[in-house]
Amino acid sequence: MDEKSHTEHNTNIGSRQPIERMSAGRYIATRMPTLAPTFDKVPNPIRLLCLLNFQQWMFFLVAFCAWSWDAFDFFTVSLTVEDLAETFGRSKADITWGITLVLMLRSVGSIIFGLAADRWGRKWPFVVNNILFIVLELGTGFCNTYESFLGVRALFGIAMGGLYGNAAATALEDCPEQARGIISGMLQQGYAFGYLLATVFSRAFVNTVGHGWRPLFWFGAGPPVLIIIFRLCLPETQAYQERQRIREATPNAAKVFMEEGKVALKKHWILMIYMVLLMAGFNFMSHGSQDLYPTMLTNQYNFSPDSVTVTQVVANLGAMTGGTIIGYCSSIFGRRFSIIFTCIIGGALLYPYTFVGNTKIIAPAFFEQFCVQGAWGVIPIHLMELSPGSFRTFVVGTSYQLGNLVSSASSTIEATIGERFPLSPRGSVERYQYGKVICIFMGCVYAYVILLTIIGPEYRGRNFNVAADQDMVETANQGPDTTGKFVRERESSIGGDSDVEKGHGRNIDNTSRT
Repeated sequence: MDEKSHTEHNTNIGSRQPIERMSAGRYIATRMPTLAPTFDKVPNPIRLLCLLNFQQWMFFLVAFCAWSWDAFDFFTVSLTVEDLAETFGRSKADITWGITLVLMLRSVGSIIFGLAADRWGRKWPFVVNNILFIVLELGTGFCNTYESFLGVRALFGIAMGGLYGNAAATALEDCPEQARGIISGMLQQGYAFGYLLATVFSRAFVNTVGHGWRPLFWFGAGPPVLIIIFRLCLPETQAYQERQRIREATPNAAKVFMEEGKVALKKHWILMIYMVLLMAGFNFMSHGSQDLYPTMLTNQYNFSPDSVTVTQVVANLGAMTGGTIIGYCSSIFGRRFSIIFTCIIGGALLYPYTFVGNTKIIAPAFFEQFCVQGAWGVIPIHLMELSPGSFRTFVVGTSYQLGNLVSSASSTIEATIGERFPLSPRGSVERYQYGKVICIFMGCVYAYVILLTIIGPEYRGRNFNVAADQDMVETANQGPDTTGKFVRERESSIGGDSDVEKGHGRNIDNTSRT
């Protein structure tokens, strides 16, 4: 295939030519040409949101609520560290193990609940996940010893890890292709919204209604009841129902599921490793810019608690705005280009974000988090489009949580390096140049994310229809005649091989076939 035909094939979703295997050298040569912004004509955001029907909106809303409350549950410990330390007679560093254990065990939950959601459906694993949230939030509120606190939070890590992949699949599987970018951005910002909720309710319940910090956790067990009821009123996504109909056409659906897994692992293992590495960079970007930032404001720049709170709230408003806008723009300019462009702007803002020592820092805080979470806004749909269809929940959730595991030490790294740059003490309080460390650290992280995004693939516009899933087609055609016949009939009904290839979208990089 010459350069011209290759470019046309990458930009024309309607091409009827089959996808060719590419050598490593050929793949590398296509990285910059396929990165060029496509400038696709996309309707304005209001018209895009109107494309979703009632059921698709309900899928998005239940996923957004669950993801927001997942973030709320995570930050309850972060916001009550001092109170927990006093109750259990431990240091603040000891209490932070309750945060570290959650991050360490999230990948376990993503594997368990991801496989369950891909095998038995999005609905019931989602419900079980939220039941665990209820039990474990109540359990945290009743802990009387440090050891029981750590045990409950460790189990909470497993529960939290199982939600992200399922929420992404629920919100995006049936979403109209043109609206995926903006819905992806809106979904991802449930994390920032959950942080805001945790900040508000911690002020409302901690040390104000009796029992110290415990009412915050007891309250946290309530909303998941409503989320469960909400999800029980909705069916499985249409994309999953269609996939399940094909599996059930065989005498042994479980065996078909396992065979699909073998095919996906054999064909896409390089892509899966890439997704974990990319998510490690993104989680370093998020944690590196946020976790030590309040400490920098108070320790280095002597901000009051109220000033820190205002700055953090404004930064999270920037995060929610950026995620939605950049998610929308990724449908116009492409997923990879949007991530890279946003990271470059974020890198340019690092100096004011970390070196302005007065309340004017609110402006760079808003725009820095606009960029950080703007890039994140592309991630849910980017991961969905890259993932093998049969294991979409598992791959999305596990790559995200393994990246989270790798980045869990980011605040420790920054704090340790920061101690090498002391400032003159303020009374008995030792002070450090945390701003310099955050700036250097984030510069390295931005460079890493940009590099990985450049060399990575993009399957924007990928068809989530089961007949466009080559892995399932290949598995089914190798299996019993009834299954193969069923899939071939589905292929024929939507346009045959051309639609199978159309499933890989406008920018067909095909790393998994290299």
